[in-house]
Amino acid sequence: MTETKSTCPYCGVGCGVIIESEGPQITGVRGDPTHPANFGRLCTKGSTLHLTAASPVTLQTRLLHPLHRTQRGQQALPITWDTALDMASQKFADTIEQHGPDAVGFYVSGQLLTEDYYVFNKLAKGLIGTNNIDTNSRLCMSSAVAGYKATLGADAPPACYDDVKHAQCLFFVGSNAAWAHPILFRRIEDARAANPGMKVIVADPRRTDTAGMADLFLPIQPGSDVMLFNGMLHLMLREGWVDAAYIGAHTTGFEALKALVADCTPERVSAVCGIPEADLATAAQWFASSKATLSLYCQGLNQSTSGTAKNAALINLHLATAQIGKPGAGPFSLTGQPNAMGGREVGGLANLLSAHRDLANPAHRAEVAAMWGVADVPSRPGKTAVEMFQAAADGEIRALWIACTNPAQSMPDQATVRRALERAEFVVLQEAFATTATAQYADLLLPATTWGEKTGTVTNSERRISRVRTAVPAPGQTRHDWAIAVQFAHQLEARLRLGAPSLFPYTTDDADAGAEAVWNEHRETTRGRDLDITGLSWLQLEAQGPQQWPLPEGAASGKVRLYEDGIYPTPDGRARFAAHAWQPVAEQRESRFPFGMTTGRLRDQWHGMSRTGTLGRLFGHVAEPSVQMHPDDMAQRKLHSGDLVHVTSKRGSIVVPVLADASMGLSQAFMAMHWGSEYLSGQSSSGERLSGVNALTTSAYCPTSKQPELKHAAVKILKAEMPWTLLAMAWLPGDKALAARESLSALMDAFPFASCVPFSNNTPLSEPGRERTGVLLRAAGHEAPPDALIERIEAVLGLATADTLRYADRKRGQRRAARLARRDDGSSTLEAIVLAGDTSAQGWIKTLLQDELPAQSYGRLLLVPSAKAPVAVQSRGKTVCTCFNVTDVAITGQLAHCHGTDDERLAQLQGELRCGTNCGSCLPELKRMVRAAGPLAKAAIAIAAI
Repeated sequence: MTETKSTCPYCGVGCGVIIESEGPQITGVRGDPTHPANFGRLCTKGSTLHLTAASPVTLQTRLLHPLHRTQRGQQALPITWDTALDMASQKFADTIEQHGPDAVGFYVSGQLLTEDYYVFNKLAKGLIGTNNIDTNSRLCMSSAVAGYKATLGADAPPACYDDVKHAQCLFFVGSNAAWAHPILFRRIEDARAANPGMKVIVADPRRTDTAGMADLFLPIQPGSDVMLFNGMLHLMLREGWVDAAYIGAHTTGFEALKALVADCTPERVSAVCGIPEADLATAAQWFASSKATLSLYCQGLNQSTSGTAKNAALINLHLATAQIGKPGAGPFSLTGQPNAMGGREVGGLANLLSAHRDLANPAHRAEVAAMWGVADVPSRPGKTAVEMFQAAADGEIRALWIACTNPAQSMPDQATVRRALERAEFVVLQEAFATTATAQYADLLLPATTWGEKTGTVTNSERRISRVRTAVPAPGQTRHDWAIAVQFAHQLEARLRLGAPSLFPYTTDDADAGAEAVWNEHRETTRGRDLDITGLSWLQLEAQGPQQWPLPEGAASGKVRLYEDGIYPTPDGRARFAAHAWQPVAEQRESRFPFGMTTGRLRDQWHGMSRTGTLGRLFGHVAEPSVQMHPDDMAQRKLHSGDLVHVTSKRGSIVVPVLADASMGLSQAFMAMHWGSEYLSGQSSSGERLSGVNALTTSAYCPTSKQPELKHAAVKILKAEMPWTLLAMAWLPGDKALAARESLSALMDAFPFASCVPFSNNTPLSEPGRERTGVLLRAAGHEAPPDALIERIEAVLGLATADTLRYADRKRGQRRAARLARRDDGSSTLEAIVLAGDTSAQGWIKTLLQDELPAQSYGRLLLVPSAKAPVAVQSRGKTVCTCFNVTDVAITGQLAHCHGTDDERLAQLQGELRCGTNCGSCLPELKRMVRAAGPLAKAAIAIAAI
């Protein structure tokens, strides 16, 4: 077995991992105990990386050869790399010659490595001469960039992970870190346990698992963050809690901000934010009076039409109270993707240049042009993500190159995005996975390496650069992303710069040497900049491990935290207060659209699920798509959990099950960002195909950062009257599960509502050999579909056999089919089931199949349409702990026997069931369940009943 140090490809915490491999196969993964980001810990996603890399389903999803479609809508056929690159360079060169360089665009990803990013940026801005290169980091971090630059002068998070140990007050806002950044949250839990006096404030429209830690929870209305921050500053000024000496010595612009917040009285803030005045005062006092206040924030601030204003208004609080530049204090934006920071460092956004230079600055453009050896860098602003796809939809951008991202799932306003992909004359998709929604629109698909196969560097949220190392050889004909871009650039240079020296003098024959050469060039561009890393080398990263920037030539180590001397990277060395008035969300609730729908992450899934979606066990915690509402809102509309509802915005409508969730505010709804057309589909009354949550979201964006308001859309929610329903599920061999899912997905468009997801028997991680793969299809319609459609579904699930039990009532549109399998011990289990028309038995039958319970006593009773099982069936419940397959039923049962304080009962629970003792991702939920079952909670229920 070989062990290779690398990093996790998920959130921006940047956890170190040790990959175990044998030959070409990744066999295991564990946290790197020497990596300063995680010290050996991994979350559920990270701890299953080896399973997603090696599972039969994942292996089938890989794009392993270049593919070409001769016509849209047809099957893509294999071609050689030479043919593919020649075709791509010819198409792009022709487009540039006929329509100019701005007729092409590049949309890349925060999951690329820094070297990949650098080459793409140089390719677009240096070789082609267009600034039309942007990234999906625009969707998650551009408001944080703009906020830092507007106030502190540079895109440089001043704090670090170690600050959680020194903080006396933590302010979470717009971040459910318990789910989105679970390993950092583990460090916060440790810090809280070591310092019980630490105050924790959480501001969020939902009472999330992060809010479960809060001493003070502020359930603010969506989009009211700027008013909250300005109101806190109003009180700080009134009560004398600001640091006048720091303001005078190190900042400018405070008088204008004072005038602005004068109107943000507690009464007004309470009305806008929906929180008590007393809680506002407490938050302001704790923030200002603490010896060290650390703010932690993410998409709730960034994904907004006021994203820059929200970020700046929060930073204003830190500057006004001198809560910055010291241990435990500062505004700390949590990066959403593993290398969004690296992309920002190399200027991989439409408005940036290398090493935090600004495209709008002529001197910066001249510096970069000189370094790259080109006459100039174009001054015309490039199209940002939303603008790029709008331009393609309008015919302005004719050729698109998309790398390592899935805009047909992740971009807002999917109708526009898909129109752009359809209208573009030539679409290249550079990807590791062939099953993304975007793949069906690509004319040319280029196979790229992915986690475990790549080499290069990434930068995490605390400015720490880590090496990514190759553990296994590239499969099939896959190539590294930077190498594909270099080879394309060489072909394009032959058409655009014939006879001139190459701008890309990097070898692609030796991956490590080539990637290091790219990185060294990037390193040199940072000389003298705020992120100077001229004192760092790959050799040092190998010998000394991950390092923080800045680390200029001559420095022994990087800088742990910034601005300790009160000097900022601005012309006068002072930070700048930014006065922003509160603005409401782009779409306010109104009578036609009375709900504010927010979006966010699930604990065990990642983005569009191209990787995590291949592993059934990661669907154990949240199994299927749904929209959450407050129980009172549901009762008012006579809705019950599991009912299908139309969720409709001004851009589209989808059908999805609704679930009651008391953590929601009234007149609010929530839907996870992950559900795209790969898992959820349906059609409008006109037959138009609709696709996932982003069929609803708005492309309205912040005027400064250009980041769209993915976090909020005004919607209406109405019960969907679809009396005919279907449940189809089966265990399948691993090598057939993907083909079955794809076959079922192709049939989803035949129904007004359909969802298709994997599931598993959720064996503990320590028993991977027992893992089974299943596929679950749900559908609904106004009437029964043709029998032939149900027969196709049955055939996909292995129910077209002689031993299948069947029932059919064509007059009532009902069909049922079931198949049993005999075990070695003589018992039988249910292997596949289709219930069509009357699915009232789905509750106990789904449990019978998924929990692999003995089924030999049921026989033809499986075909009886009854909500009550003929023989008692005890559900194992919903998975809470993915590592050890511990369910809520098991936890609740064990808690009945636990005694003492909450901490003591948690320890007893973990001692018996082991839940929460591995990755710890389930700990917030476990603690919530412990509190809910405790004596104080029971006493409160008893008092309420009286």
